[in-house]
Amino acid sequence: MSVPCSLKVGPFTSNIMLRKRFIALYIAIIWLSFIPVLMEFWFYWQILWNETNALHFYLFLPLFGLLAYVSLVFSGLFIAKIFLLVINAIHPPKEGVFERSYSDKDYRYWNIRLIVKKYPIWIAHKFPFPFLDNICLRLFGVKTSILNSLFEGWVDTEFIEFGKSVIVGQASIIQSSLVVGNLLIVKKVVIKDNVKIGAHSVVMPGTLIEENCVLAAHSLTTVEQHLDKNWIYVGIPAEKYKVNSFNEDGLEELIELNIDVDGIREKYEKLYERGERMQVGLLQRKKEKEEKVEQEKERWQRIPT
Repeated sequence: MSVPCSLKVGPFTSNIMLRKRFIALYIAIIWLSFIPVLMEFWFYWQILWNETNALHFYLFLPLFGLLAYVSLVFSGLFIAKIFLLVINAIHPPKEGVFERSYSDKDYRYWNIRLIVKKYPIWIAHKFPFPFLDNICLRLFGVKTSILNSLFEGWVDTEFIEFGKSVIVGQASIIQSSLVVGNLLIVKKVVIKDNVKIGAHSVVMPGTLIEENCVLAAHSLTTVEQHLDKNWIYVGIPAEKYKVNSFNEDGLEELIELNIDVDGIREKYEKLYERGERMQVGLLQRKKEKEEKVEQEKERWQRIPT
């Protein structure tokens, strides 16, 4: 299945509208993150620029651009982390159900946290390797392992805890926050070891998925749903389908395929020979037809006019 290059995967934040009161904060993060990169370019210019021979300057410029991009991501993450530490010290993030109004402190600071994280997450997405996304998740407080495969889906950036060997399918959504009408729901999501989440599935806030559990493709958990270990869940909402036997001992023997290699080879050779005979037959008939046409032309030429 092909995937468009613009598909947004990995960490994500809600695409809320920036209010005028927050634009200054957003611009400040962008501005400050560019300062280290500008300093690096100044040093690069001083070391390699030569008016008479600028070959080395232009030769190493692509490599510098790549390193400068990574530096921009890290500086953006560093600035965002400092802002988050200050914001969380003023009003710590917490779980609950809050009114979707700027008079509600929890909703207001939830928006501010999203704005602070939006820019570094966006530039990290543009890098062709997923390790920057992993750094984003860990830096913003998501507990995860580097061996988890999370970057085919959308993963929220707070109140989420992953175990080991977790696989998130393509275009799936793991969200710890949800806007419903005039309410904001923020609940911690816990996904334990060896969990597999199918493509285009949605894990709602507060979901607890136990070990060795499978959430099938195109399935949806409910808020604060508990998925038992060693079960396969299917549907909207997700319901128990059958026991997950894919982690049982001796499974390799149960699914071992007895393939008759010699029989397959013999069948292939027969089909190949048949195809060769058909090809030869087609060429022979074509040749005979051309010869017949030539004979007809010669016969008509011998007829006196």
